[in-house]
Amino acid sequence: MRAESAGATEPPARFRGLPVSAGTAAGRLRIIGDAAVDDTTAAAATPEDVTAAFAAVAAERSALAERLRAAGRGSEADIIAIGALIAGDPALAAPALAAMRDGADAATAVREATEGHAAAMERLDNPELAERAGDIRQIASAVLERLRTGCDAAGQEIQGEAGDFILVRREVSPSDLIELAEAGLVGAVSVAGGASSHAAIVARGLGVPMIAGASPEVLALSNGLAAVLDADSGELLVGGGEGGGFGGGGGGRGAEGSEEGAGRGAAAVAGARRAAGVRRRPDPRELAAAKRAAEPPRTADGRQVVVLCNVASAVETRRGLAAGAAGVGLLRTELPFTQAADWPTLAQQRSQLGPILELLADRTAVVRLLDFSGDKIPPFLSLEVGREAGLEAGGAVAAEVDGQITLPSGAGLAALLAHPSALADQLRAILETGRDARLAVLIPMVSSLREVSRVREVLAKTAAALKVATPPLGIMVELESTAANAAAFAPAVDFFSIGTNDLTGDVLGLGRRDQAAGPALAAHPRVLALVKRVAQAGKEAGISVSVCGDSAADARVLPLLIGAGVRTLSVPAARVPTVRSWISNLNSLACKELTERALTATTAAEVWELVPAL
Repeated sequence: MRAESAGATEPPARFRGLPVSAGTAAGRLRIIGDAAVDDTTAAAATPEDVTAAFAAVAAERSALAERLRAAGRGSEADIIAIGALIAGDPALAAPALAAMRDGADAATAVREATEGHAAAMERLDNPELAERAGDIRQIASAVLERLRTGCDAAGQEIQGEAGDFILVRREVSPSDLIELAEAGLVGAVSVAGGASSHAAIVARGLGVPMIAGASPEVLALSNGLAAVLDADSGELLVGGGEGGGFGGGGGGRGAEGSEEGAGRGAAAVAGARRAAGVRRRPDPRELAAAKRAAEPPRTADGRQVVVLCNVASAVETRRGLAAGAAGVGLLRTELPFTQAADWPTLAQQRSQLGPILELLADRTAVVRLLDFSGDKIPPFLSLEVGREAGLEAGGAVAAEVDGQITLPSGAGLAALLAHPSALADQLRAILETGRDARLAVLIPMVSSLREVSRVREVLAKTAAALKVATPPLGIMVELESTAANAAAFAPAVDFFSIGTNDLTGDVLGLGRRDQAAGPALAAHPRVLALVKRVAQAGKEAGISVSVCGDSAADARVLPLLIGAGVRTLSVPAARVPTVRSWISNLNSLACKELTERALTATTAAEVWELVPAL
């Protein structure tokens, strides 16, 4: 069985991974996953024990959701509550109970039944559905841990121990990061995932150092080992006693700092955490100071650039504002509902939006409509779209037909617009909870003017019913075809927001799970040309153009965006200070010349060579 002591020791070891959120962290390992453990106790469990374990995991998550809600963390509470619904779904436990009736032991039945669900999901050709495998495995791990020890893995290993910790999971989820951001989490290691996954995006927003693609062997390490995570170089250094074998357990490098050498003691750890933007609870005085200091930065030649932040939770919003963001340029509303059993209700959306929008009084708040696309398609929508395509599904896992299932691009938006009340409910929740903010509404994955007209119609009716002003309506430019036709869309919208993550993927044929994907690829000449095209279309139409993809916080892309004419950037919350600093060192005319040279290149790598260090 794995050691659980904070004083656990093992020979020093190094594990490599893909850097997906920069920074350095030091703390004790907290491992949730498929480590090699003694399953004797779990194997002897009865069907009643298994049923009770699934129910207990669901109940624990429900209780945690209530604690978060009571603390004013409504968006995080909703994410955890959805996890409770997954654990409580009889369709997940039923195959395990059936296997036990046929003679299998409890541990084997739970492991094989849930892995069967996860593997079937993972084999699907569509990456949006494949992402659901990790959620199934997380519930299975918690159930097995309860059968072994009587405690849920998250409750026992994470929340039961104080102090800084590095989370290790087969697949770290956005909810893991949001839930634990103020409970001692300083770093994360994921076996699955990539730089464009939404867990990676949330990690960057929170300033939590993270690597993905680590060896599965990391799951077999002992809990409590001292470790240093260098997410700049992509290394987890583990073991060797109290100092982790690296000289005192200190951190080595901040999000943008130079390497100081692992093991400089507590001061170095604190410095690394500050540099990465990892804070517990911003002091109200910090928020007041941030508001005074949030004047838009200017380039060296005097061009003003507005810096906003991308968020999905109140935690990120507080951190972004404290760091000097002028507001929120992208509020992701769908992350709490990616495992929902049905469209979120009006009450659920009020609960999710309220704690965030109340922080944005008199500030910009660009709220994106539910964006069930990419790696965020919930089970109910997968089933709904599958049925429309003549597919059948059972339980929470869509069935394969001829070995493949393909969801059309924009299926999430199409389903939202087709639903009799989902769009109106969300717009009502936005307008009600955001009365004090400078609201704007953003439509994701737009491909036609008809979609814009439909949203504008419902938005106008909802605003009239509530007797409030109709907020500006903009579109996400994420599809190559939409970017190419930006001039046709410009007269129909109030602003453009370029989603470089999805636009890059669409242009270059990369999914979010692809290890080759990442923010820096937005420097590719084909992508950059489209960004410039959208910026020019916006200028000619007299509407604002922002970039809300993570590329705006990448040193190899930011000068190119400025050179393409972009003057509003929305970046991960923890990256706001760095981006503001970079802008002040840039010359807009030099950036324009750089962008023109970049457009003559043929690859992203060639462009990176042109961009001077910031």
